[in-house]
Amino acid sequence: MGELRQVADGVWVRQSDWVWSNSIVVRVEDGLVLIDPGIDGSELSRLADDVDRLGLPVICGFATHPHWDHLLWHPRFGDVPRYATPAAADLATSARERARAMAAESASGVPLDLVAQVTPLTADGGRVPGELIEHQAHAVGHAAVLLADRGVLLAGDMLSDVLIPLFDVRQDGQLGAYGAALDRLGEAAHHVDVVVPGHGAVAEGAEVAARLAADRAYIGALRRGEEPVDARLGPHADWLSGPHRSNVEQAARER
Repeated sequence: MGELRQVADGVWVRQSDWVWSNSIVVRVEDGLVLIDPGIDGSELSRLADDVDRLGLPVICGFATHPHWDHLLWHPRFGDVPRYATPAAADLATSARERARAMAAESASGVPLDLVAQVTPLTADGGRVPGELIEHQAHAVGHAAVLLADRGVLLAGDMLSDVLIPLFDVRQDGQLGAYGAALDRLGEAAHHVDVVVPGHGAVAEGAEVAARLAADRAYIGALRRGEEPVDARLGPHADWLSGPHRSNVEQAARER
């Protein structure tokens, strides 16, 4: 952890100690795009050091979804536009004070005045590279980023080796939303060799299909009213037992 690592041409990842969160740097024609930078103040500062060494300016940021740990920023990245999908930006703006409170509680040294300062991305995607795959699984306005020309899918909080699918308690229909999202991500995965999740290890090669299969199996079990058999659950991950039970209860209401 703690090093900016190149995972594909012009795509770098730096992993935090906090829930294995991944900050992503993407090179574009005129600079760099930062996606979901995090997580505490010292790590953001070290990420800024890494970005400085790349020798290119940051031209914008992008938040894959409106959870506080994906809405962070640091002054050293510059006063540049920070985008999210329109739905995600709207929720992030309305819940900004809550996001700042959660950041203050969980991530020391974060510049709180910069938390959740995002604007809606235009329909053409603006300066954010690749194709956005927007869906409603996990969070309102969640968007993965497909960089097909580089063989990379930036999955946001999907396709993790450490996190089970986590339902958005604000939204009904998460079983269906996850099914639809995984179908779309599965189509995108045909074009990639690398998947970068919001949390956990980067998937390469055959592991990409394995991640999709694991999430589909978990959702399928909940849809059938069965207890999932999932390597991400168990005594080694007691902290996921609460979110898992919440998923089970929400799925029971939706079936």
